[in-house]
Order: sequence, then structure tokens, then C-alpha cells
Amino acid sequence: MAFTRRGPCCSETAAGYFEGGLAQVRPARRWCRRCGQAGKLRAEHGGDVNLKMPRSNQLLHFAFREDKQWKLQQIQDARNHVNQAIYLLMKRDVNYHFKTGSEVLKLMDAVMLQLSRARNRLTTPATLTLPEIASSGLTRMFAPALPPDILVNFYINLNKLCLTIYQLHVLQPSTTKNFKPAGGSILHNPGAMFEFGNQRYEVSHVHKVECVVPWLNDALVFFTVSLQLCQQLKDKISVFSSYWNYKPY
Repeated sequence: MAFTRRGPCCSETAAGYFEGGLAQVRPARRWCRRCGQAGKLRAEHGGDVNLKMPRSNQLLHFAFREDKQWKLQQIQDARNHVNQAIYLLMKRDVNYHFKTGSEVLKLMDAVMLQLSRARNRLTTPATLTLPEIASSGLTRMFAPALPPDILVNFYINLNKLCLTIYQLHVLQPSTTKNFKPAGGSILHNPGAMFEFGNQRYEVSHVHKVECVVPWLNDALVFFTVSLQLCQQLKDKISVFSSYWNYKPY
């Protein structure tokens, strides 16, 4: 992600591009950025992130490590489901002839299930707990290493790549605040608490940026069209099956 020109409410960006499940960067369109009132988050070209801390005005800079590749799990899962759908269609011999309409319907149901699961992985981000985010491999993908009071999470939401950064506050053992661990969520709000590594934390600030990924929008359209074509084939098979099974008195 990158800002090349800044405006009062939107910026010209470079949006995410995916190839083989890996996040890359290519120029895209304009988008409105949304970030927490207590700090400013800016994503630079090549995976660089600048975070301006509240009050102290400290500027944190970190970037994706060039010696490692990180796969976004949603993209990888969607790809696996597509591969499974292709396998279901291609595993039969090229000269194979279906014997009944029910056999075709069964195949279409299996293919549509995989296509639906692939689409759902792009439209429905996983709900994660804060300890799950803290222990994910993403935290080790930046250089310099993230401070212990910063959590980062990437996810896909429809046709957008979303980056969320959580600033944490360490809860002292003597604190009188009632500790209630937060459950799983796509986006955690300030005040959410969790325990990790024998230490209790509270989310103090949340910063989020989004960028439109044209490739993702195309993929969602292709999934929808593919499911429609499968359903049309099922409808036609059902009509002919009813005709073949019709027995006049």
C-alpha cells in the first residue's frame, strides 16, 4: 500500500495485488482512509508502515522483511478450494460419459460447494482473538521487529485489503480494573483486554487503513458467474430428467 498524493479525506494509492497467494503492490484507484483519532497511520510503497504515536508524537517505522514471504491465509484458502473444484471436474477421463442426470447433479453440487467456500473466504474475514493475532506469524514479518505494545493484522474484506494496527497498554497486576478477556472479532475496539505471555494488555488505540484491490473484485465476479453457470446446468438437467421420467397414463 502507498500514498502518493494526500488530500483532505482521500489519497491516491497503490493497492494490493495477489499472485500465488502472495501480497504484492500495484497502482490502483483513489480511496478514503479511516484511522483512529489518537494517531495517524500511513502505509508507504513496498510494505512500509509509519505510525505516529499519540501524545509523544513518536514516529514508528517498520516494513515487510525482504528475506521472507508471507501468504495471506484467506487467499491461500480460496485458492485451495478452487483447485479442489478443478480436480472434481478434471479427475474423470476425457472420454467418460455420464450415465444419469443425478450423477451430473451430484458433481455440480460438489463443485458449487467448493466455489462457495472460496468466495466466502474473501467475503467473510476470520474472527480472531487478540492472543491469536499476537501469536501469528505476521508479527515476525517486519523489520525492525514490532514493539511489544503493537499488534498488526491483515485481512481481506470483499474487494479490499485491510490493515489494522492495535496499540496496547500493559495492565499492572495491582490495577483495580475488572479484567474481562475479549472474544474473537474481525476488528477489536479500544478497551478490549487479553492475556498473552503471562501479561495482561488492554487495547488503547486502533488504526485501520483499507485499499481497493481490483483483482479481488474480478475474482468475486468470476465466482458469482461460475456459480450461476453451475446452477443453470443443474436446472436444465432437472428439466430433462423430469421429461425422461414422465410416464403418461
